[in-house]
Amino acid sequence: MLDYTQPTKGQSPQETPPPTDGNSRIGTVGCVAVDSAGSLAAATSTGGYPNKMIGRIGDTPIVGAGTYANTLCAVSVTGRGEQVIRHTVARDVAALMEHLGLPLREAAARVVASAPRGSAGLVAVSAEGEVCMVYNTPGMFRACITENGHTEVGIWADTGL
Repeated sequence: MLDYTQPTKGQSPQETPPPTDGNSRIGTVGCVAVDSAGSLAAATSTGGYPNKMIGRIGDTPIVGAGTYANTLCAVSVTGRGEQVIRHTVARDVAALMEHLGLPLREAAARVVASAPRGSAGLVAVSAEGEVCMVYNTPGMFRACITENGHTEVGIWADTGL
């Protein structure tokens, strides 16, 4: 296997040495948006997975697992790809809203709670502009800005979003 965070033969070493704590400092970037007409969009870009098995496909490119948008909500997910795929995290949020009539925050919390601890986090927005950022990990880099100028930035669980 190849660790893509380290220089390979023939490459010059990184200007700064790799972290010694095992954190490669790569990660998923997700975005959800709703416009003034209530149209929704979700986008997710993976940070990759060092030392992955050849041929492994993560959750990001699988609609319904790592990314999903319909007329009710838009969801972008980060986490352990295999678990996100098995639990179809992004689609399940929308399904709970559609079939049980749950509000976005409750649907997202229920789905993330049902995934194995430490495996998933998401950002989501509803057609009405409700925003939630839920995760079952120690922290998740996240931020939001609303049309009325409200901003929120957080990493750890103590920020309330």
